[in-house]
Amino acid sequence: MKKIMNSILKQLFSSKNPRFNSAKYWEERYRTGGNSGTGSYNEIAMFKATVINKLLKEYRIEGVTEFGCGDGNQLSLLEMPKYIGLDVSNSIIQFCIEKFESDKNKNFFLYNTKSFLDNHGVFKNDCAMSIDVLFHLVEADIYQKYLHHVFETADRIVIIYAADFELPQRSPHELYRSFTKYINSEFPDWRLDKFIKNDYPSATYDDEKGSLADFFVYRRIKD
Repeated sequence: MKKIMNSILKQLFSSKNPRFNSAKYWEERYRTGGNSGTGSYNEIAMFKATVINKLLKEYRIEGVTEFGCGDGNQLSLLEMPKYIGLDVSNSIIQFCIEKFESDKNKNFFLYNTKSFLDNHGVFKNDCAMSIDVLFHLVEADIYQKYLHHVFETADRIVIIYAADFELPQRSPHELYRSFTKYINSEFPDWRLDKFIKNDYPSATYDDEKGSLADFFVYRRIKD
């Protein structure tokens, strides 16, 4: 996996590609046989699935729109109601369509952060979900538009699994930000309803057996 990632990063940062593009990175990664990463597999994936499944029942969620569905391995562990999966990679959307072809409750669509307007609520659901995505959105404009799309798509609940602190950027495709500050500023109709600490915390940046992320559950404030 590391060899694939290094090869992709080398291509994206050639003289012809001086600026990193997160969408191109993930399309190339999936197209060349990469997966969604260690966070979607093994013990961490099981922990996330346990938490998410509990939240879906607790909040009586009837439909979920996920921004960044990835290769579907994490999704396969979830007890999902009506589901819409969005991702920036055409290759992985095609993969998920084939993988979940027999599950009529699941729908998949290609997501372009800069070409997304849903005035009629086509993608709107009880809950919007972002799992292990925010720190991969290194471009500030993409990061901000993404968060707006997530909250605009959710009717009642937003589930985010991410690290909420600032770190100097050490990898071209990873940048950690204190996202709760942005949410508090930009989305006054939402409040943090639940915080769930990660069962596999990591003290280092590149620990593949742990994670820097935790769960943040936001609920829309009723008028």
